[in-house]
Amino acid sequence: MTENRLLRRLRPWVFPVVLVGAFEWYARRAAALGSDALAPPTAAAKAFAGAAMDGSLWTATGFTLGTAALGLLLGAVLGIALGVVLGLSRRAAQLGSVSIEVLRPVPSVALIPLAMLGFGFGVRMELAIVAFATFWPLLVLVQAAVQQVEPRLLEVSRVLGLSARERAFKIVLPAIVPRLFVALRLGVAVALVVAVTVEIAANPNGMGYAMMIAQQSFDPALMLAWLGWIGIVGFAVNAGMLMLQRAVSRRMGVLS
Repeated sequence: MTENRLLRRLRPWVFPVVLVGAFEWYARRAAALGSDALAPPTAAAKAFAGAAMDGSLWTATGFTLGTAALGLLLGAVLGIALGVVLGLSRRAAQLGSVSIEVLRPVPSVALIPLAMLGFGFGVRMELAIVAFATFWPLLVLVQAAVQQVEPRLLEVSRVLGLSARERAFKIVLPAIVPRLFVALRLGVAVALVVAVTVEIAANPNGMGYAMMIAQQSFDPALMLAWLGWIGIVGFAVNAGMLMLQRAVSRRMGVLS
């Protein structure tokens, strides 16, 4: 029984290990043929250790995660609130449909020049773009989840004379907890991707900027180390969100 459980836990790691091994072989073979454009994962691990020792890894990671979290918080608060309103009110959904469908497809990175004019370089510019990028998926997913709430629950809330605020917090939000966390997990991924992209393009801070500096310094090992670290950070954040989802669902008595 224990061996089967161990095998189930190890099975998802087989392909990543094979992929890293294949890349190690290919990078070493390319280096033997005179190419210095690729670095093997072993060299990236050494570069990663160096960045961790000198503190640059933690400084850049803290900046990116902090900015992504604040931007997600802004986008989530606005997206969830408006999503609940549009989900409960058909008239509001009809009034806002054209505006949403016009603004939602706008790529967040296309706002970088505008955000730079309004906020300059730095945290505020990145926050604005991350909030814009995370607002739309949360709005759309929360609106869809609210529209699928059991109509009888809403009818009971009206019979009981609950206000719109009480209806939202006592009926709607508990009913959409599993789907709300799906929306938040998507928002977390979008926030991290957009934050790193903004740092590569326009903000001289964070993990994206550090990776760009490694590329400009012709240091493929450090660049690969940052790339792998960004993936690990994203994996850890998603795992944390899953744990939080299970804890909240158990506390509220909702199966997810």
